[in-house]
Amino acid sequence: MSTDASRLLAPAQQPEEGALELSLRPRRLQEYIGQDKVKANLAIAIEAARGRGEALDHILLYGPPGLGKTTLANVIANEMGVSVRTTSGPAIERAVDMAGMLTSMQKGDVFFIDEVHRLPRVVEEMLYPAMEDYAIDVMTSKGIGARSLRMALPRFTVVGATTRYAAMTSPLRARFGVVERLDFYDEPALQHIATRSAEILNVPLDVEGAAEIARRSRGTPRVVNRLLRRLRDYAQVRGNGSIDRDTARQGLAMLQIDDLGLDEIDRKLLLTIIEKFAGGPVGLDTLAASISEESDTIEDVYEPFLLQLGFIQRTPRGRVATPLAYQHLGKPLRPEQPSLL
Repeated sequence: MSTDASRLLAPAQQPEEGALELSLRPRRLQEYIGQDKVKANLAIAIEAARGRGEALDHILLYGPPGLGKTTLANVIANEMGVSVRTTSGPAIERAVDMAGMLTSMQKGDVFFIDEVHRLPRVVEEMLYPAMEDYAIDVMTSKGIGARSLRMALPRFTVVGATTRYAAMTSPLRARFGVVERLDFYDEPALQHIATRSAEILNVPLDVEGAAEIARRSRGTPRVVNRLLRRLRDYAQVRGNGSIDRDTARQGLAMLQIDDLGLDEIDRKLLLTIIEKFAGGPVGLDTLAASISEESDTIEDVYEPFLLQLGFIQRTPRGRVATPLAYQHLGKPLRPEQPSLL
């Protein structure tokens, strides 16, 4: 099976997308499309902090990948008029590395930590006093004569991002003053994003073409931009260079993305539950072994969208395919399985 990094519909950023994504990212809250509740709360916090001349409270952003957590961190820094320093949980392996980053912070700076739930425990413990007391404890020597020296830090803002809120330790969660969840986007917001990105990329895109992209983008802005780029290539080679409804449908059909945004891997997962396990229930580990995939990948990457569509259910005994999944795949329901339609 293809890895998530190679999937066209993968919500995670792919290595070659960094520079282009940066050019498409909004830089101010008013340019940021969707997540209206989150934006409203952040706007109040930012205006209040600027009015007092203080650093923002520490902010935790959580939700599925590809929804704009990194973009929001940069928007927050821009709105505050400060610099942003970016790292990720797995990248900081030693406490001394964290100490070096913290001591380089300037007053009001934003320290963005992606995948904050993956911070090593020893690194996380160094972050606690930095967030709470704006100070770190540094050991000046080792052995019998070891001494701890407390170094003061300027007031700064930690913005943490995670796709696994429950995997964070309670002490770390408790140190964030603002906690916001990012949800999947609705189709009008995704259509707006497609239109904005097409203008930046100078790609002719009409309303119906944008609607087709939005409908199949799994509620995720990153997927909108990726599909737009692939359809730009298709329209250039097979069409007249512009993306309308027919061009979008033909291009997405060639990419094996159906009307609801399911790809070959999604369909394989559902068909495995339906055909190999009679619709379920089937345990997560058994399902993972059956499709040669990691359990965590199924749970964190594939399932959220299928759950959102109502195609699978999580039960104490395992995963179950719903009648909606049978209907979408054109499979007859089991006689003992009641229809929810």
